[in-house]
Amino acid sequence: MKKILLAFDGTRFSEGAFEFARKLHELQPVLLTGIFLPQAELANLWSYADGIGVTFIPQLQKDNSEQVEKNIAHFEKLCQGNGIDYRVHKDFFDLALPELKKESCYADLLILGSEIFYKNMGTDNPNDYLRDALHDVACPVLLVPEKFNFPESIILAYDGSEEAVYAIKQFAYLFPELTNIPTLLVYANNTPGADFPDKIQMEELVARHFSDLSLLKLSVNPKKEFSGWVLDKKSAMLVSGSYGRSGLSQLIKNSFIKDIIASHRLPVFIAHK
Repeated sequence: MKKILLAFDGTRFSEGAFEFARKLHELQPVLLTGIFLPQAELANLWSYADGIGVTFIPQLQKDNSEQVEKNIAHFEKLCQGNGIDYRVHKDFFDLALPELKKESCYADLLILGSEIFYKNMGTDNPNDYLRDALHDVACPVLLVPEKFNFPESIILAYDGSEEAVYAIKQFAYLFPELTNIPTLLVYANNTPGADFPDKIQMEELVARHFSDLSLLKLSVNPKKEFSGWVLDKKSAMLVSGSYGRSGLSQLIKNSFIKDIIASHRLPVFIAHK
């Protein structure tokens, strides 16, 4: 049984995030911990993300607090109706993001409904709250759009880095129940003659965990064209590492992952050391 954190941002309830957790529970029972974060002021969040000091989050307005209580009741009802063992953590009004980081130390996975974070900030681009919520998170993260097809295939993004290998291993360890569906290990590089880095060793490793594995070398620019290629794949999940960047927040800010998450089409699994 896995312990999964399901974090809700402000007064919005992510049905997509819960539905993905429910699907995982059907495959293998989970303990689902609902975390209900207050919708915070962006200025306060920057101080935490930049390492200036402890962030104090203002108390929720009365109306918002009532909505959070409704969301908690909705979460509990859904868990009970689906036979899911659950916990509720809601003491996040003073130290929201540091407490989320602490919670992630004691969990196997954090699921976020990424669209909810975008809507709270009134933008279609990854916002600072989403990036800050991922800052130094201590467990893998699964970002889920509100509408999705549960994965019928897995795309493993590989660039030869230790971070990419780490993310692939973490996914295999966490989700052995998903390792028997079609899986594509993809290396994107438009340099003529370029081939998979450490191809023999990588194939030896990945083929031990994924029973229906194929390798694909894409001759495209990984920063400009890879996201478009991924988004053409329906009913897929992308697995990605941090690609050597410092933390998930930098990954979201500066890489092709930004475009894939912003499309709201595919679940994205991210793990970093």
